[in-house]
Amino acid sequence: MTIENGRGADEGPGTPVAPMRWDGWGDPERAEALPFAVRSLLPLLLGRVRRPVPGPDLAEVRLEPSAFTAEDAGAFAALLGVQHVRTDAESRIRHAGGRSTPDLLRRRSAAQSATDAVLLPANHDEVVACLRLAAERDLAVIPFGGGTSVVGALDPERGTHRAVVSLDLARLTGLLRFDAVSAEAVLAAGTTGPAAERLLAAERMELGHYPQSFRYATIGGFAAARSSGQNSAGHGRFETMVTGIRVATPTGDIELGRSPGSAAGPDLVRLFLGSEGIFGVITEVRVRVHPIPVDRVMESWTFPDFASGMAALRAVAQHGPGPTVIRLSDETETSVSLAQVGRIGKALAKGASAVTVFEGEDVEGRRARTSALLRGAGGTSLGDGGAEEWLRTRFDGPYLRDALLDAGVFCETLETATTWAGLSGLRTAVTEALKAGFTAAGLKSFVMCHISHVYPTGASLYFTVLAPLRPDALDIWAAIKRRGGDAIMAAEGTISHHHAVGRDHAPWLAEEIGDTGMRILAAVKRELDPQGIMNPGAVLGAATPVPAAPGGEA
Repeated sequence: MTIENGRGADEGPGTPVAPMRWDGWGDPERAEALPFAVRSLLPLLLGRVRRPVPGPDLAEVRLEPSAFTAEDAGAFAALLGVQHVRTDAESRIRHAGGRSTPDLLRRRSAAQSATDAVLLPANHDEVVACLRLAAERDLAVIPFGGGTSVVGALDPERGTHRAVVSLDLARLTGLLRFDAVSAEAVLAAGTTGPAAERLLAAERMELGHYPQSFRYATIGGFAAARSSGQNSAGHGRFETMVTGIRVATPTGDIELGRSPGSAAGPDLVRLFLGSEGIFGVITEVRVRVHPIPVDRVMESWTFPDFASGMAALRAVAQHGPGPTVIRLSDETETSVSLAQVGRIGKALAKGASAVTVFEGEDVEGRRARTSALLRGAGGTSLGDGGAEEWLRTRFDGPYLRDALLDAGVFCETLETATTWAGLSGLRTAVTEALKAGFTAAGLKSFVMCHISHVYPTGASLYFTVLAPLRPDALDIWAAIKRRGGDAIMAAEGTISHHHAVGRDHAPWLAEEIGDTGMRILAAVKRELDPQGIMNPGAVLGAATPVPAAPGGEA
């Protein structure tokens, strides 16, 4: 099968996308009602579901007055131009958070909190100037890329500062340098995934990083959150693609990545990958790229149960080279996936399902080796139809969540990872914690899980939970999220495999990296951001003081 730049010919990754809707996911024109089969299945899973009162129109939202003064506006306008300093209600609302389910539920309220202003610098130097002026004027700064965070990283948190501004990188776009000999490209941080692939396609190359947020997320966001995309089995996580980085901080610039390998001290590039704007603003990212693959083959599989499928994926991960994409859905997720495509008669059938996609070199050879391993672990091939359907609708999943919320169904996700030896226990612990939390709230729930990323030593687990939507859903989910986070820690998983830390996962970071790890991060922040203006409360948290070194000062 011939492909175009990593996707089917009907929709290449460079296809432009419409602006994100303010109170939901993606292009409003792509939003669809729930499939009839899914609506028919919901009462069986959750009992009676009540449709909620619709949220307000954008013009009906009430915001607190902006704390960004006329003097502030004049000072930043002198740097950026008046048209790139915005305090209107719509701009503030559109930068009021990310796209988690709690974010979207808050958008459905008449009274909302929002950033005080939006700044749009055009290049690295303007970012530097904005950070210096923000420090002088006691303004918190939230770096803003595609607005797709699902962990509270974009909350308009001012901390101890008198106001908070969103630093939108939408004007920092483009392919800044391309090195065909070294197969490297430097991209401005605000470049979206589709735009990056469109620019690289002109050089007959691709990055090949496709998380579900691909249509809207940015290169800087991929780096700041340590993103992982569907092709991770073939191309690796985004952090493995990064060969260099440029960052503006309140106390100075830093440009890193002189060579493809170095023993010149600790690797500081990795320090900024996953930093989520708490140290500074990533403005440029240098990445390795590869030729656009010409061939693609794919295959769908079914397994008697999730355990046998998990054993099959482990065999593939440990005996590569294998697929570019490999993914396993448990029995519950498989049933809902069947319902989505109208196969309601099979929607409650037992069994787990998997998809594999092969791109690049030796696709038939890699497929043959992988197929032998999957078949040997109890898998049965279903041909390419299911995999093609999954790939075709891959980026449309968040639209289904919006439709579920409109229908009165709470839908949220949770993800983690651990070793193969601990994976089954981690899945059980998190599933039981989520279900127990909803039971304690008097609600039925339905928990689905899939493996989306594999490594020789372990894999990720991605949970999706459905429950009836109640007016106090935010409070209910906050309590359940605590149960889930505690269960992950107790089962020795990571608090986040690829969604990052943000504010939502900050309470568990110290347990994962220890007090010494927290002191290291706090020391870096004090050095680069002594006034604490960068994304207050993200990653390191705000409620608990970060521990100082023994005998030192906090």
